[in-house]
Amino acid sequence: MSYQTLHWVGNTDGLLRMVDQTLLPQQFTEIDCESVEQVWEAIRVLRVRGAPAIGVAAAYGVVLGTQASRNDPRPQFSARLEEVCRYLAESRPTAVNLFWALDRMQQIGRQQADLPSDQMHNRLLEEARTIDHEDRSMCRSIGEHGHVLLADNSGVLTHCNAGGLATAGDGTALSLMFAAAAAGKRIHVYADETRPLLQGARLTAWELKQRDIPVTVICDNMAAQVMKEGRIQAVVTGADRIAANGDAANKIGTYGVAVLAKVRNIPFYVAAPSSTFDLSLAHGGLIPIEQRSREEISHGFGRPTVPDDVAVYNPAFDVTPHR
Repeated sequence: MSYQTLHWVGNTDGLLRMVDQTLLPQQFTEIDCESVEQVWEAIRVLRVRGAPAIGVAAAYGVVLGTQASRNDPRPQFSARLEEVCRYLAESRPTAVNLFWALDRMQQIGRQQADLPSDQMHNRLLEEARTIDHEDRSMCRSIGEHGHVLLADNSGVLTHCNAGGLATAGDGTALSLMFAAAAAGKRIHVYADETRPLLQGARLTAWELKQRDIPVTVICDNMAAQVMKEGRIQAVVTGADRIAANGDAANKIGTYGVAVLAKVRNIPFYVAAPSSTFDLSLAHGGLIPIEQRSREEISHGFGRPTVPDDVAVYNPAFDVTPHR
């Protein structure tokens, strides 16, 4: 099945089309975002997710948010550009690609302050497309360079989803597996289900199935056992933000997998593009961690699974130290 996680349709008066990932694997549906509000909502409720994909979506969201200002005087257009970027920055706090992409869009506006509004809007679309194409290229490069880390006939554990659904291209962590398979290597992927939203079970398993790569879904608390049984020769995950010292924030549960891998002497790799590095933060303790809703845990399977009035703690990410 051929698909694009997200892509721009048309010219400056176009729209952003994306796969609604909240419906997978039961239903493959593409939705059209025709306003910046729709992009904000898609990022917030995880219709589009994964740090690189969020960055690309936000860049196109800026284009959508300034469409109606194309014929305004330039000062009004510039004010609208800043307003749209601030608005999109509030959608989610942890994935640095979001802020990186918005900063690039803002800088284009500030550096070319003399351009008429309609030409500036054209330039914003060009920049968004550049961010999109750069992400696709980085994904290819990660796979090409990274698959050498995966031996033939090996088992690879991954956590959450860091495939094509998390990027504009072939993914970060999964790009190693796609490239390894393309090179003729026989690999078997073990996908943590990734509670509470099951991105591993719903999305990673779906992607690998589309590529005919053998995959087995395991509960998050089975990782230690499959390592003990000798099924895992490498662990590869993505990241949502990497601090200057190499500490990496990724989906909650990644840190636990890293600790298990260290105990079992299994190589643990983080695959991420340069846009995921935040060199302004000295270490991972400074990375803001998103707190998600109680209902994601208390009603995780469509019905109450936690007694009423019992507290729930639901951080979306944890930080794996660089050591």
